[in-house]
Amino acid sequence: MYSSFAKIIYGAGAKVRNPSLWKEYESLKQSEWLSRDKLYALQAENAGAFFKFVSRYSRYYESVFRQAGFDARKISSLDDMQRIPVITKNDLVANREAIQSDYDFSKVFKAETSGTTGGALEFNRDERWDSINRASVMRAYDWYGVKPWDRHGYFWGYNISGKHAVKVKLLDALQNRFRVFNYGREDIADFARKLRSANHVAGYSSMIYEVARIINEMGIEVPSLKLVKGTSEMILDVYHREAKKAFGVKVTSEYGAAESGLIAFECPQGNMHINIENVIVEVDAGGEIIVTNLASYSHPIIRYKLGDVVALSDEYCSCGRSHPIIKDVFGRKGALVYGHNKEYPALTFYYVFKNIAINYSILMNYKVAQYSKGEVTITIEGGENAKHENIVRQELDKYFGADMLYQIAFVKSFDRERKKAQYFESFVSL
Repeated sequence: MYSSFAKIIYGAGAKVRNPSLWKEYESLKQSEWLSRDKLYALQAENAGAFFKFVSRYSRYYESVFRQAGFDARKISSLDDMQRIPVITKNDLVANREAIQSDYDFSKVFKAETSGTTGGALEFNRDERWDSINRASVMRAYDWYGVKPWDRHGYFWGYNISGKHAVKVKLLDALQNRFRVFNYGREDIADFARKLRSANHVAGYSSMIYEVARIINEMGIEVPSLKLVKGTSEMILDVYHREAKKAFGVKVTSEYGAAESGLIAFECPQGNMHINIENVIVEVDAGGEIIVTNLASYSHPIIRYKLGDVVALSDEYCSCGRSHPIIKDVFGRKGALVYGHNKEYPALTFYYVFKNIAINYSILMNYKVAQYSKGEVTITIEGGENAKHENIVRQELDKYFGADMLYQIAFVKSFDRERKKAQYFESFVSL
């Protein structure tokens, strides 16, 4: 009964906020099982319409296209896009007004991104763009038998008080969701009890892990959920172990960003399918992903370097969907690690701990910080373990040799944070 009421509330809200939602959802459902060739043809068709619009209504891209010799009216193939220069978060911030379309959209929303990967950005997202992104998530939820109006837990909790707290709780109630505002054990126990009436949870991957770990420590039984969606961060192997024990399923990856929209979503067979109808994904020589959002009419996102290192795959998934696959997301390319004599990519530590998981079946939650050249501090969650420390040092030596000193410390648990986890932080002043 309550589920039916929640569906009615969701439908009424969508009719007001996102009138094109159901149309875009049905369109995506119709293309869900197309062959890969037909999907690429649909992508090219959408790209042609998008670039023609952008060349007319974005002052920034009208100039960029002209200087690059890119004629949006005569695109012979998507390879022509290579003429358009790559853009970064800093470019988006610096040229926000010029990039934004001059077209008079009937409805736009103010959207913003955090400053974790560059300056904070505020931009206009038109109603259709917003609806396409929501419809893309709805289609992916279908793979797990979940609907957006189903009761669910939410892990983007933060300390609030007064009128703001009342407003957030009211909005949560209207969306049939509940969240953790404080991360004390009693608060998490209360959250776990509420999960008995829910079928999925969503939030930052590291926060899902922390809550799952405490639920397991307290011995609280939670009925198996249909979906545990982790987003915005790398999903470490150790997260899956705790999630499976607490919620009955591993953490499923939703990959995207506010400005790029949904890029890919992991299916039940474990492959991240690219939202190819509305997103073009490229990878540069260094493995960094470059994204074009074909729905971003109001604020074009074209050949945007998101900052993540990914691996693509041409294989087909056993689920039967032909959408191309992102095989792995390695995380932010990040800052450099400085040895005594050489420089190393921050992702080196990802490979170190990934190798340990594969070769020794040891899963670790870790953080690395560098305060001076030639030395790093590595903090590992869990009790002190000489065997594990030796394995970590052996694996580190394979990458850094004598060029780096390691200070390794063990802590019972990391402080619970309400922000994106940073697995490597540099405080080196050069």
